[in-house]
Amino acid sequence: MHHKIIIEPFRIKMVEKINMTTEEERVEMIQKAHYNPFLLTAEEVIIDLLTDSGTGAMSAEQWAGMMRGDESYAGARSWIRMKNAVQELTGYEYVIPTHQGRAAEHLLYGKVGGPGKVFISNTHFDTTRANIEYSGATAFDIPIDEALIPSSEHPFKGNMNTEKLRQLIAEHGAQNIGAVILTVTNNSGGGQPVSLANTKEVSDICKEFGLLFVLDCCRIAENAYFIKHREAGQQDKTYKQIAQEMFSLADGAVMSAKKDAIVNMGGFLALNDKRLFEECTTVLIITEGYSTYGGLSGRDMEAIAIGLQEVFEHDYLHYRITSTTYLGRKLNELGIPTIRPIGGHAVYVDAKSFYDHIPVHQFPGQALAVELYKLGGIRACEIGSVMFGKTAEDGSLIPAKMELVRMAIPRRVYTQSQIDYVVEVFAELRNHKEKVKGFKIVKEPKFLRHFTAHFEPVG
Repeated sequence: MHHKIIIEPFRIKMVEKINMTTEEERVEMIQKAHYNPFLLTAEEVIIDLLTDSGTGAMSAEQWAGMMRGDESYAGARSWIRMKNAVQELTGYEYVIPTHQGRAAEHLLYGKVGGPGKVFISNTHFDTTRANIEYSGATAFDIPIDEALIPSSEHPFKGNMNTEKLRQLIAEHGAQNIGAVILTVTNNSGGGQPVSLANTKEVSDICKEFGLLFVLDCCRIAENAYFIKHREAGQQDKTYKQIAQEMFSLADGAVMSAKKDAIVNMGGFLALNDKRLFEECTTVLIITEGYSTYGGLSGRDMEAIAIGLQEVFEHDYLHYRITSTTYLGRKLNELGIPTIRPIGGHAVYVDAKSFYDHIPVHQFPGQALAVELYKLGGIRACEIGSVMFGKTAEDGSLIPAKMELVRMAIPRRVYTQSQIDYVVEVFAELRNHKEKVKGFKIVKEPKFLRHFTAHFEPVG
């Protein structure tokens, strides 16, 4: 029988108290935080959908593994378990443990990047782009055209435009390309999956020109779920087999384990190239820690090894994707515009069309994130011109392609009634949306401004 209710495939064993703030309190708190949800404290938030990175709940098995964590400095048992789990999943020979994904990005892109180098991706995420640009290299995003039409129902909006890939290689020269990076699922593009067929096509082009092909694989299990259920000829494979096939098409992978390894801290870089591995290891030892722990404690590595198994279980993945879809579907029923189809880890609201009276230079996404917090204590993240906008020579804003607000769902944390509460808050937001005003930035850093910028309401 087909059930309408999404039942969480777990029982709750420990609870964490939520501080139930009032709207008056929140108006004051968000003002104190300079209208930037990143600057709020956890204590001030009721439902935290800022990110799904490191915010998941670990299983009883993972907590048991934590007790077994071996904290030996070199060659710990927990490292061997983590390395074996990563090698079995990815098929890559060389594994470097890192404290999170951006450390792996820093090692790899710092090494293969630098001035004059070019990186090409379906969409670079914020820290990826920052690590690339920090090295002096240039990052190009070439998603397929459908990716930029929020209402398009294309099943694999995360795909890379392979025609543009060939154009960029011709334009910049293969020797100047640091790497081609496929982000699965495509986070900035709405948590949208990449098809196996597209991965093969990108892989073939990279082989043809001798380019380094890297998977940013932090949500590889969620991507595998979509491939199994949406791509012809894949339905008989297990989620793990699909993931393994994707890895086999690339030369290496960067992973923030804080997503699909369902841990609070950790990541890795996995490669087949021995020389590149050795060069990255040298930097790792200088900056992160010895090559068999790389900034992680033994217990973290233990939890990663277990999480990489659990994430591919059907019951977990089915619940994960259908519960995210549930939120998106409920919002669509209210007439709230979102990126369609709903992604794997988050629901992305199209703030530009929701607040169509707020011009992009007044950041409609930031306005929506602030309203969500004031009204419901919900913390979400702007993914629009605050995060990806650039400043032109004359000081004007070069806007991002879309103005979105991402509500990322932590893994195994919130129940259906808490998600229903989010829906209720949106129903209320709808009623006074034309009264909402935009924002201006009054203070910002050079890189990754969305984390620390200060805002003020316009007028």
